[in-house]
Amino acid sequence: AEPGQATALRRAVEALSACCRELKVAAPVGKDSLSMRTSWNNADGREHVVTAPVSLVVTAFAAVGNVRCTLTPELADRPGTRLLLFDLSLGRNRLGGSCLAQAFGRPGGEPADLDDSRMLAALVGTLRALAAEGIALAWHDRSDGGLFVTLCEMAFAGRLGLQLEMPGAAGRDLLARLFSEEPGGVLQVHEDQVEKVRTLCRENGLDGCLRDIGGVMASEGGTPRPREIRIRHRNGILEFDRVDLHRRWSELSYRMQSLRDNPETAEEQYRSVLDENDPGLTAIANHPPRAARKAPGGGSRPRVAILREQGVNGQAEMAAAFTQAGFLAVDVHMSDILGGREDLSRFQGLAACGGFSYGDVLGAGGGWARSILMNERARDAFARYFESPDRFTLGVCNGCQMLSLISELIPGCEHWPRFTRNRSEQFEARLSIVRVESSPSLLLAGMEGSSLMIATSHGEGRAEFSTPAQHRQCEAANLTACRFVDGHGAPTEVYPANPNGSPGGLAGLTSGDGRVTALMPHPERLFRTLQHSWHPPCWGEHGPWMQMFLNARSAVD
Repeated sequence: AEPGQATALRRAVEALSACCRELKVAAPVGKDSLSMRTSWNNADGREHVVTAPVSLVVTAFAAVGNVRCTLTPELADRPGTRLLLFDLSLGRNRLGGSCLAQAFGRPGGEPADLDDSRMLAALVGTLRALAAEGIALAWHDRSDGGLFVTLCEMAFAGRLGLQLEMPGAAGRDLLARLFSEEPGGVLQVHEDQVEKVRTLCRENGLDGCLRDIGGVMASEGGTPRPREIRIRHRNGILEFDRVDLHRRWSELSYRMQSLRDNPETAEEQYRSVLDENDPGLTAIANHPPRAARKAPGGGSRPRVAILREQGVNGQAEMAAAFTQAGFLAVDVHMSDILGGREDLSRFQGLAACGGFSYGDVLGAGGGWARSILMNERARDAFARYFESPDRFTLGVCNGCQMLSLISELIPGCEHWPRFTRNRSEQFEARLSIVRVESSPSLLLAGMEGSSLMIATSHGEGRAEFSTPAQHRQCEAANLTACRFVDGHGAPTEVYPANPNGSPGGLAGLTSGDGRVTALMPHPERLFRTLQHSWHPPCWGEHGPWMQMFLNARSAVD
């Protein structure tokens, strides 16, 4: 370690320990940076050394009573809302070690600190109460970049303008208010709820830390979304264009992605971030919501095999979705089939789950597929299963890749593609939108035309046809079950709306008779509304993808 770093780390750990004792919480995992140092010799033989700043990263966790009461930085597009700053430093605004100080090469100075840990506990309790009552509309911590960065990120997320008031600040004081990284955060509430928030703060011992710092400029009808960010201070007004700030904010990530990933997809994502006409995530469910089916007391339930292989990790969600739809979900490992301990003929349905079978060493789903094709017992078992006219199959992610590689065993799948490396050259994990197409798929019946959010999580999801003719034959046979679409609902090959670059936005396939459906993204991760990271407020307990599992239940009745 560099001289003095070990001592600084010890003081930090002692302070953290005291804070934890006061709050009666435990920090079970921590990692320091004392060993993060590298050196090399330049061309002239001189040693070059880079040492990481001393830091301590602490991981902790807590029980969550209701995951529905979550807050995000996305500003609510509603008229008459205010932004309230919770300032746990009570106006000290220390700049030492801040991003601003580092950006301008100004070392030293007193750093931000939590002076009274009881105020942090009071803030958490206050936010919980406000979220539970539906008063809190948006929330963002200010300790990573300071107040100005916090407000900009909230404006970027909501694509709205801001009218901010700091009448008593100017010069260095204004700079400190905007960029100090003291503990606290910004809360959006309706203006008629401000006094209730103040009362709750007084009751919880947060007197003096609440500041009304301005309002949100909501959009009006079909007019363009507000782009202005104005800060009124003692000596005048600072004015910024939100889109220009967003461009500057995103440019560094874009430049890094251009060097690390596919530069074409990096540029496409950069352009999409700045597209003010992009409506973003949307959900249009053309099928009416239906409640999950409950098996009658003592009644039998159809059996579905939740199939997994070494490295697969999506079996729990898949089993939960089918159980909610009225199935008896049975855990089946490939070793059970290879060893003759399990017989697929005992099941009405088969669900091949997502993950990374054999670590994708032989390509996407390659090892899993070969364990079937090259084992006589397994090959015969799957062939017999697929030939049965009264059974269904669902393959998701790794399961979709596997099914595409054993398509020679599946009637009506001769035009299916295989799946290769994403066009971005990176693993993609994001919330995407797919449009359900009109196809023979039994599982997607009645869902045609719906544009639904879905979880994407794969590194090799780009559909690759052996020839252009095979692609045309697949489309002509109506085997495309769903497509990635943009915010306007149009099929796209543009990143990141199409996370893997599949031609025509292809995201899912079906067999000619509709009994086999294969999807690269994960519907089983979003069958409940609360599983979505964002959803329209009007949704009930189950999301639109629950319909697919209910369709499976109807298919075997």
